[in-house]
Amino acid sequence: MTNMVPWQQRLSTGTEGIQDEVVRLYQQTRQSKAYLPTMIWGTLQTEAYASVILRHVVEFLGVPDDVPAGVAKRMERQQVLYGGEHRFDVILGEQALYTNVGGPAVMRGQMERLLRDFDLPSLRLGVVPTAAEVGMVPEPGFNMYDDGRVHYELVSTGVDITDPDEIALHIKAFDILSGAACYGDDAKSLIGKALAFWGGP
Repeated sequence: MTNMVPWQQRLSTGTEGIQDEVVRLYQQTRQSKAYLPTMIWGTLQTEAYASVILRHVVEFLGVPDDVPAGVAKRMERQQVLYGGEHRFDVILGEQALYTNVGGPAVMRGQMERLLRDFDLPSLRLGVVPTAAEVGMVPEPGFNMYDDGRVHYELVSTGVDITDPDEIALHIKAFDILSGAACYGDDAKSLIGKALAFWGGP
């Protein structure tokens, strides 16, 4: 089954409500997977980075402006990283480290955050190098929840997939991406290189 709801409908009262939905979803999920080729995963975003992202959403879609409240909820959702009951397998494209969200100061803080949280017991963070050969056609980013639901964020709508056969293909795709990703010290090195690019130490 596939469910599609336009963003302007879902965000008709602003960003806080949907962020609250995501908080509850993450609290209920024990095993989560995420692939983000061009931006930082929301649960690892700094407050400054998230503020820029949600500001763009509000201005692009023309929905009510409650960015501070939406950001506060996104920061609340991040508590699942520290609770010990959840496991997150996250793959970023190397481009995500260089997509300019808010300028060098925001990006420096974001790279520092990635390095600070890199070794959390709840987190397995990989980075697919820009020139890595990946055994599948390029795909947009997606999130998986307990291998039972896949969520895509498209320009105009959010898409949720729950059909088992489609879920199985997403698991296969995630495994292929994981095989192309760097982990451990190699991933840290790529993040450190991006930090230096943004003017960090």
